[in-house]
Amino acid sequence: MHSEVVASRSADPSTPRGSRTGNPGGSGSGNGTPPVDAVSLAIIEQLQEDGRRPYAAIGKAVGLSEAAVRQRVQKLLDQGVMQIVAVTDPLTVGFRRQAMVGINVEGDVDPVADAVAAMPEAEYVVMTAGSHDLLVEIVCEDDDHLLEVINKRIRALPGVRSTESFVYLKLKKQTYMWGTR
Repeated sequence: MHSEVVASRSADPSTPRGSRTGNPGGSGSGNGTPPVDAVSLAIIEQLQEDGRRPYAAIGKAVGLSEAAVRQRVQKLLDQGVMQIVAVTDPLTVGFRRQAMVGINVEGDVDPVADAVAAMPEAEYVVMTAGSHDLLVEIVCEDDDHLLEVINKRIRALPGVRSTESFVYLKLKKQTYMWGTR
């Protein structure tokens, strides 16, 4: 287990800690998140390399004092621009089944997205254009748990027309090191 910064690109204060949220438009793209300057981006990159890196070392790398880095990091956290979380391999902590679920919705997608996002098993929920209205990453204890989530909870939601499940056979890569490009 290791700590990493997850740049969330979301200013939604209702987002639970540790969850991944996002807006592909990035910061300052009209989603209410203020633009992030070059120094803050450099701080994020330093923390993505090592989420436990001391503020003094970050300050030296980006040209700020330790106190200034501390203030900027706190502001980035408060604004929902990033999170500092421990990222685990789900298998090692008892979650033996993961799947990506494509959901097709009749009518307004928002209520379905909100209901699915409220499920603790849903780690990643995005509205998409294309074959599915929503893509949802589900992390479960086993196949029975996954079946219960999809069949009894997701498919039972008003507005859900159909689902398509992509069961993960092996996790080859899980990283949040995309930097701030």
